[in-house]
Amino acid sequence: MSLTSEDADPSEQRAVARPASANAQPGRVTFNRLELHRILNLYGRMVADGEWRDYAIDFLKDRAVFSVFRRASEVPIYRIEKDPRLARKQGMYSVVSATGLILRRGHELERVLLVIDRKLAVV
Repeated sequence: MSLTSEDADPSEQRAVARPASANAQPGRVTFNRLELHRILNLYGRMVADGEWRDYAIDFLKDRAVFSVFRRASEVPIYRIEKDPRLARKQGMYSVVSATGLILRRGHELERVLLVIDRKLAVV
């Protein structure tokens, strides 16, 4: 028994017609959903503490950058960068200060963000 085009599920037709890479822009480095979730959780906590006020996300050809601002008119106090070219070397994630100093670089985003994620320690 064969299905005609009238009997087929419309969602299946769309899934076949659309390639998997249709959502990604070619030649751009982006943060994936889990990376953005982790970064935005940290951002939300720092906004609640009153330390950060604004952010910007840039998707460039060679890297993705999440910039954090104390005020919208200033230079970013931190830049969280993802550079896939460094994945096999120092690690593709890095946190850069306002002066350009690389505070931490590594292979895991969670560990790199610890440099700015000030958690309270129980004494």
